[in-house]
Amino acid sequence: MDGTLPDVVEEGRRVLAGADDQDVTLRLLGGVAIVLRSQNGLAEPFRRPYQDLDFATSRAAAKACTGLLRELGYEPQVPFNALHGSERLLFFDEQHGRKADVFVGRFRMSHEIPLEGRLALEPLTVPLAELLLTKLQIAELNEKDVRDSIALLHGHPVREEDGDAVNGARVAELLGDDWGLWRTFTGNLAVCREHLDRYDLEDEICEPTCEGMEAAFLPGGHERARRLLVGDCAPRAREAESAAGALAAALDPVRRPVRVAVAA
Repeated sequence: MDGTLPDVVEEGRRVLAGADDQDVTLRLLGGVAIVLRSQNGLAEPFRRPYQDLDFATSRAAAKACTGLLRELGYEPQVPFNALHGSERLLFFDEQHGRKADVFVGRFRMSHEIPLEGRLALEPLTVPLAELLLTKLQIAELNEKDVRDSIALLHGHPVREEDGDAVNGARVAELLGDDWGLWRTFTGNLAVCREHLDRYDLEDEICEPTCEGMEAAFLPGGHERARRLLVGDCAPRAREAESAAGALAAALDPVRRPVRVAVAA
């Protein structure tokens, strides 16, 4: 096959096309995925350079994925993959100095986001609910994560379905099962809301973005999410702290257990 491409977004498309040709389950994550899911291209304030590619595959497809990426010009990091291949695979595009991460069955960084069983729902990327969760599960946000999260919420409504919407019911289900993820996610949403003015958004951009954030689990937002997070489906840890108090703590910059590193 031809070599890897210098443009990382086009390279992501090339890899996905190769996976589709060989019937290998492979979906994009990260900033490149957000670009591919933007219907009319990202608005100028949300654009940024991208360095690497992040993918997700199923456990059953991990071996085939390794063969595919080698065929497409990527060198597997054999020692890393031997140790961590059950949940993560690492490859390098030596021609362009890029790495490709492949998460197997789940995305695990600061928190764990299950992906198995959800990868077939969309043809190019993980579903938008999981895409948002992988951004806002980070215990220490940086500027690109804030920018990408705002871009995603600006471009897609929050509904109780997948497709071109962020599936609020799916996000609420996962947050309701994981107290730590809920605290990090809601705290990070508040951080994104606080930093909207850093991107010099026009009113017609800023308003729907703010509405998306309000719909996505901040107080007064998505009803199903609130019901799951503070009702009978809330994590057991709420027994040590009332749900109302926990929500206030998550949104309180002084008490919030989320460290933020957003560039000035």
